[in-house]
Amino acid sequence: MEEIKLNLPTPIETIIVDGVSFFLKRDDLIHPDFSGNKTRKLHYYLQKDFSHIKKLVSYGSNQSNAMYSMSVLAKINGWKFEYYTDHISEFLNKNPHGNYAKALENGMNIVEGKIQDIENKDTLFINEGGRDKEASFGLEIMANEIVDWQVSNNIQELNIFLPSGTGTTALFLQKYCSLLTFNNPLKITVYTTPCVGNSDYLIKQFNELEPNSIYHPNILEPQKKYHFGKLYKELYNIWLKLRKQTSTEFDLLYDPIGWSVLLNNLDIFGRNTLYIHQGGLLGNISMLERYKRKYKDLE
Repeated sequence: MEEIKLNLPTPIETIIVDGVSFFLKRDDLIHPDFSGNKTRKLHYYLQKDFSHIKKLVSYGSNQSNAMYSMSVLAKINGWKFEYYTDHISEFLNKNPHGNYAKALENGMNIVEGKIQDIENKDTLFINEGGRDKEASFGLEIMANEIVDWQVSNNIQELNIFLPSGTGTTALFLQKYCSLLTFNNPLKITVYTTPCVGNSDYLIKQFNELEPNSIYHPNILEPQKKYHFGKLYKELYNIWLKLRKQTSTEFDLLYDPIGWSVLLNNLDIFGRNTLYIHQGGLLGNISMLERYKRKYKDLE
């Protein structure tokens, strides 16, 4: 396997949004060919011996950040990569772009339909979005980075916020931050918001990976229900505001929902709040295309 050098620990910056100061962990800078928190979830597979594996299989949406990161993982290992998705639109078929196009360039074989049973010993199966217990490996490393930074900056109490798909990152981050700060004066509380489904969905995902609820992050629901993947002009405007005020590009799918929740709860997040930038910027190519087709007056 070709050696992959990750930019660890990822830097933590200070940004100002609507006059409020936040810390920002730049996991989007972790590696040019991997996608933010997906690198954390797949870190285990970069460190352990999988020389017996010949093929990687997974499933999910056709513009998934995880799909692209898994295509990189397969490519550097010389594995075949088979990816299942419910539907590929005629437009995407004729105009490949974003994560879909890059994953195809990396040799992905994409299959429309339900995933088949995986029984071969030389096949590695990874759940949608990397929602597996193996994700804990990379997120324990991330928790150590945050606690080390907290100690060096003499911050007694820290709130961490990140939006969730499956909730895997938020879950393991809370678990390891709790374990690292157990029986000492430091306190870390992880908050998240569901971008897919609702709180019940997230709790179900948490319980499947960690039944002990003491390690579960706190969930805050958005004030408005957003259907995953649907385009909302107000979310685009939040994304645009963040880019203008911070000179940082955020993800267009998860981050606008995350920041809307964050800015609506400044009683909690008014000070010592660390936002996790989870990458996913390659997906912005397809999101911006969709926004421009739907709204003709966008900046």
